[in-house]
Amino acid sequence: MVAVIGDGAMTGGMAFEALNNAGGENADILVILNDNNMAIDPSVGGLNKYLLNISKSDTYNRMKHDVWEGLGKLDGFGKKTRRFIQKNQHALKNMILKENNLFEAFNFRYFGPIDGHDVQYLTNALNDLKDIPGPKLLHVITQKGKGFKQAELHQTKWHAPGIFDKETGEIYKCDCNVDQAPKFQNVFGDTLIELAEKNEKIVGITPAMPTGCSMNKMIEQMPGRAFDVGIAEQHAVTFSAGLATQGMVPFCNIYSTFMQRAYDQVIHDVAIQNLPVIFCLDRGGLVGEDGPTHHGVFDIAYMRSVPNMIVSAPMDEIELRNLMYTAQLEEIKQPFSIRYPRGCGIIADWQKEFEKIEIGKGRKLNDGSDIALLSIGKTGIFAQRAVKILAKNDISAAHYDMRFVKPLDTELLTEVMKNFDQIVTIEDGSVQGGFGSAILEFMAENGFTNKIKILGIPDKFIEHGTPEELYHECGIDTQGIVITVKQLVGKTKIV
Repeated sequence: MVAVIGDGAMTGGMAFEALNNAGGENADILVILNDNNMAIDPSVGGLNKYLLNISKSDTYNRMKHDVWEGLGKLDGFGKKTRRFIQKNQHALKNMILKENNLFEAFNFRYFGPIDGHDVQYLTNALNDLKDIPGPKLLHVITQKGKGFKQAELHQTKWHAPGIFDKETGEIYKCDCNVDQAPKFQNVFGDTLIELAEKNEKIVGITPAMPTGCSMNKMIEQMPGRAFDVGIAEQHAVTFSAGLATQGMVPFCNIYSTFMQRAYDQVIHDVAIQNLPVIFCLDRGGLVGEDGPTHHGVFDIAYMRSVPNMIVSAPMDEIELRNLMYTAQLEEIKQPFSIRYPRGCGIIADWQKEFEKIEIGKGRKLNDGSDIALLSIGKTGIFAQRAVKILAKNDISAAHYDMRFVKPLDTELLTEVMKNFDQIVTIEDGSVQGGFGSAILEFMAENGFTNKIKILGIPDKFIEHGTPEELYHECGIDTQGIVITVKQLVGKTKIV
């Protein structure tokens, strides 16, 4: 059995659980540790320092290499003798490194570090290791972006550059322009600094995503108040909980899809104690080309089922800004989830004065008489466009941006149920247990029998594609909303 893992991922708890299990079982397994000192951003933490110490121990590496090569050249010293030396090399390591090897403490025999770009040498090493039984770990040193000069020099930037010219290295940027509508992640990063300057209790925590979520800005400007904890979402949540017990106001920023890894900690370490941890779930909804492993479509459903949790989603940049402001206010004494999408918003002039948003209160954006559209988060943008198209076709649609999935605005919903026979809910999340389900539960509990259509992510894993393609596939884009409303109100043609 062969397992390959990066040095960034090795910081996760599951990696050590597996090492512990395999070492205890004396499994015949080879773990290849691909160490390039990078995740998206440079790797951090004690393990990173430990691996650097090993890889930079020139004395040990030179002596090991000289002994290995020398034995191969001497008559009568072949593979068997080399293998004997390998079996006993831990004494050499301990003597030179002046410490026990971490992996050998797990009953893994450690080999390396070796140059992962020397393909012939790596091949020979792997062939030799095939004949050695038991748990083994081969430490391979590589360079992120190797072979493409721009990626070697700017590793974080080139982690996921999108489309680029392979000859010139020019990255074709998205249509976003910071002078126009910025990315939601940049609104988060800039707003967090602005709030932290006003509230000294605010701290930031991210599991190895500082550039991706724009917390790198706070790490640079306020290094003592922002922490990259490595690829360790469970620790990020419990660390945030610990800070909250001491009166701090932690903004824990984790991609929606990766928050799933820390669900137990959300419940046991935050919600049960009702601690005011602010979860900022970046990449909520369909994220596009990264595909089903990265779509953040389950957070609405899994967060709203947790007691004490406030669950919210801003429609635009100003709403994100004001939800962040509201969440850090002293009177908010419970967990608070804010999910927002990947990519650009729609408002260029978004840095307005902060306004408190009343918890559990939505807003009516458009009056109407034929049908009501209830949206949460970014889908409100699509709904707004749909309302205008419908109006040109003599369909009067009211639009409500609910803002909160938990608690729901029951007063607003009661008004909607009493005034509209037909209702469409729209969300960039799972229809199973999500926002639409919450509306159905409200209706059942209060005896409402309106006709309701739920638009969202269907009960399947959505594959790769541009966000626009995937929104269309799921029927939650502007066109999908228009078609659904047309079918419900009996219009046969849309102009």
